[in-house]
Amino acid sequence: MASRLARTTARRLLRHLPGDLRALVIFHPVQWPLARQILAARPQAELWYGRWDRYEMAYDAGPKLRDRLAALHEEAASRAALTFVASDELARLERAAGRTPTLVALAADSFPTHDPGTSVVAVSLGHLGRRCDWALLRAVCEQVPELTLLAIGAFHEDEVADEPDAAWCRAAPQIVWLGARDDEEAARLIGCADVGIVPFKVEPFNDAGLPYRILKYARQGVRTVTPELAGVHTWETAVTTAADATAFAAALRAHAGRRATPDLALRDWALAQTAERQNGPLWERLADLGITP
Repeated sequence: MASRLARTTARRLLRHLPGDLRALVIFHPVQWPLARQILAARPQAELWYGRWDRYEMAYDAGPKLRDRLAALHEEAASRAALTFVASDELARLERAAGRTPTLVALAADSFPTHDPGTSVVAVSLGHLGRRCDWALLRAVCEQVPELTLLAIGAFHEDEVADEPDAAWCRAAPQIVWLGARDDEEAARLIGCADVGIVPFKVEPFNDAGLPYRILKYARQGVRTVTPELAGVHTWETAVTTAADATAFAAALRAHAGRRATPDLALRDWALAQTAERQNGPLWERLADLGITP
């Protein structure tokens, strides 16, 4: 059945092949039956066989299939005019079988690369919806192409459906959307960043508050950049404020590479902000009322 199917497929392919066939390349033993039929019809062509793995040892192949793949590999490798392999070990195996392979290691030309010396890794933890200044985030991404932003938290599509800047950010490769994470995961992700951000709009609802994430960043030795929000100055030790997108971008760039040298003094400050210390005035008031902890 395999031979008949391969023969029929070969005829169909060759019927539409213009010109003279000089080389036929296969990358897996299961392609050999078809290649064999094509070569039978066009014997002037030579076979090239690319070996990137030990296909006959594949995880998803049972014992019978592994035996079949090993046999197909031997047939293909024996027939090939050129066998090219991806590693020295694959080359050694081919030489041990009496063949002469050519080492052709892999390339990754199309995979993106960023200069690690200038890259900035920022993190945002928490609400990703109507509170965010999506125009600011977009402008910062455009001004800092070397920025990677780790966005931790649920994205509230229903809250920003009519905001084109939110849609732009959602599609931007600079922003890695990590979704909701538990505290242990979030803490480790924050530790991978140079700087934390609070991307809130400057408006009354946001202006007076104290974003909890600032302290969470600081516990990892990571400083926070925010817009000019009044409330964040409560934790002046941990915060850099920026008046506009240009200043925000400059503040992020100023923190590039800090993930390798977290601010230990800032971390010590954050760790000292314990519940016992922060809630001290409430305990004192309870004591005034005659309530003893």
